[in-house]
Amino acid sequence: MIEIRPFASLGKANFGWLNANHHFSFGNYMDQSRMNWGRLRVWNDDEIAAGTGFDPHPHRDMEIITYVREGAITHKDNMGNEGRTEAGDVQIMSAGTGVVHAEYNLEPTTTRIFQIWIMPDRRGVKPAWGAKQFPKEKRDASFEVLASGRAQDAGNGALPINVDGAVMAATLKKGQTLVQPLAEGRAAYIVSAKGTVTVNGVAAAARDGIAVREEKDISITATEDAELVMVEVADA
Repeated sequence: MIEIRPFASLGKANFGWLNANHHFSFGNYMDQSRMNWGRLRVWNDDEIAAGTGFDPHPHRDMEIITYVREGAITHKDNMGNEGRTEAGDVQIMSAGTGVVHAEYNLEPTTTRIFQIWIMPDRRGVKPAWGAKQFPKEKRDASFEVLASGRAQDAGNGALPINVDGAVMAATLKKGQTLVQPLAEGRAAYIVSAKGTVTVNGVAAAARDGIAVREEKDISITATEDAELVMVEVADA
């Protein structure tokens, strides 16, 4: 099963400083058919104006992964963590028992991010934050695991998250194909940050959502140079 969710069909919210596009129900956008995809709960495609951002606010019991597409995001929280994450790199926050954080675009130009929320396997854990650089050349024509709580990814350098799932990224040149297995009982959600692709023969444009389940393999072919982000989680 492959379901394409066109970018134009996503939930929209524009606050001037923030232009948000919601793949799943979030804030004032509610669609009962788009509440989650397996353990994946939120995928926001956000554009944050220069010199603005999210003031301090709380979270708990959620795994929050930020993939920076363009620009950079600067994080600060009540645990004493502070850091700047640039395009192509990733930060994670396990909200656990509770954390208050702020996210700002301190850059001179618009910052564009994917913010992904995954429901944790265990509630009430100690909160944590981390960030890491992931050079894009390491993901040429194959998925690199950026954040994971899967047993098979232990020790591979991915940022740790509190869920049996993974966030991955790949780059494809026009005409290249990669095949990613999908085990029984798992679900995947893919977005091409840049470039058009086909997934098992189904066409998708940049920033469309591609929801996949009950497919043994996921075959992705780039019809333009493409930058892909994929979440793989339990389909429950």
